[in-house]
Amino acid sequence: MPRPRLPPTPDAHDQAGELNVVPFLDILLNVLMFVLATVAVTFTTALDAAPANKDGPRGTQSGGLALNVAVLHDGFLVSARGQRMGQGCEAQGSGPAVGRTAEGERDYDGLTSCVRRLKALAPEDRDVVITASNDIQYDAIVHTMDAVRGGGAGEELFPAVSFGVPR
Repeated sequence: MPRPRLPPTPDAHDQAGELNVVPFLDILLNVLMFVLATVAVTFTTALDAAPANKDGPRGTQSGGLALNVAVLHDGFLVSARGQRMGQGCEAQGSGPAVGRTAEGERDYDGLTSCVRRLKALAPEDRDVVITASNDIQYDAIVHTMDAVRGGGAGEELFPAVSFGVPR
C-alpha cells in the first residue's frame, strides 16, 4: 500500500499567499456610505429669505426714508433719504453719526436713539440696510441689527433689515 504523502513544502514564492481584499472593500464601502449620508444631511438646509423686490432692494423706495447704516471701526455712518446724517442724527453732516462710548465700545444705545429720531420723520417706514466691511466682527453686526430694530426696549423701529455689500 502506498504511503500517504505530505504536501510539498512551499517555497518562498508561495509563502506570501494571496491578498484578501474583501475586508478592505468592506471598510471602503462603509466609509462611502458614511460620506453619502453626511453630504445628504449637510446640503438639505433651508434658508428663510424674502424674494427680491422688483422695485429694487428694500430701503430704497422713493418717498421713504431709505435708511442705511454702515458699521465702521470708529462708529456708525447713518444716511437717510440719500443724505449722510451728522453727529446724533439731528441734521446732515459728515463723519460718523454715532461714535464710540468713553470705554471705546460701539455706542449701540446712541444708534438706537439716532434711528428713533429718524423714525419720527417717517413712522410708516420699516426698512433699513446695514453694511459692514469684511473685517467687522459678526457680533457687532448682530448688535447693530438689534439696535435698529428697537434696542430691546419693546418698541419696533426698523424691523425689516437688509444687508448691503460694500464696494
